[in-house]
Amino acid sequence: MDDFIFLDTETTGNDIVTDRLFQLCFKYKETLKSEYFKPPLPIGVKAQSITHVTNKMVSEKPAFAQSHIKQELSELLQKHILVAHNAVFDIAMLSQEGIEVPQFICTLKVARALDTNCVIPEYNLQYLRYYLELDIEALSHEAKDDVLVLEALFGRLLQKMLTITPDPSEAIEKMVKISLEPSLFKQFPFGKYRGKRIEDVIMADRPYVQWLLEQKLQSTGMEEDWIYTLKYHLKTS
Repeated sequence: MDDFIFLDTETTGNDIVTDRLFQLCFKYKETLKSEYFKPPLPIGVKAQSITHVTNKMVSEKPAFAQSHIKQELSELLQKHILVAHNAVFDIAMLSQEGIEVPQFICTLKVARALDTNCVIPEYNLQYLRYYLELDIEALSHEAKDDVLVLEALFGRLLQKMLTITPDPSEAIEKMVKISLEPSLFKQFPFGKYRGKRIEDVIMADRPYVQWLLEQKLQSTGMEEDWIYTLKYHLKTS
């Protein structure tokens, strides 16, 4: 695990354009660092309800921009691979702070790609922790503990990837490649067609899928995977 930086952030909200981080944790080799910061905007009520961190709790913390951990992380990322769950979000938060991420692995995308038969119902970090029975003591929605779960999940995914691509270097390269590409979903995890295969829904209710694509195209959120998926299935069905 010496080539990887396992990272998690806690943020003021889920908007990649406007929200900012107030906690950052990363693990490199055997060293785990976790710090809180005063963000340039208030922590949203929803984020407080999930993390149990209030604006009062971070009011006396330093800004991330002037922190030593920012400089250290920036230097490490130039030489090592970032590992994060739903990495596009954490990378967006780091970008807001002026940190570049040259290479990364997204355990969310890798988990989806390896689940070729769509057996796993959900892919969020804590669900995968219990579904895969990862043996680790950690709380949820605390960056430090999420990093420990992330590291364990990465190890499990790498083991499975090695059964497909036995060479370790090639396996890592494949995980990086998967992380850079849009995910292709096979079934709906939400709505009235939850659990149904997308290609089957198109055959039965194509207007619904076309409508959903229009909604995703108009969204300001991170909808790249769904836009790619819906366009792909509409084109091939």
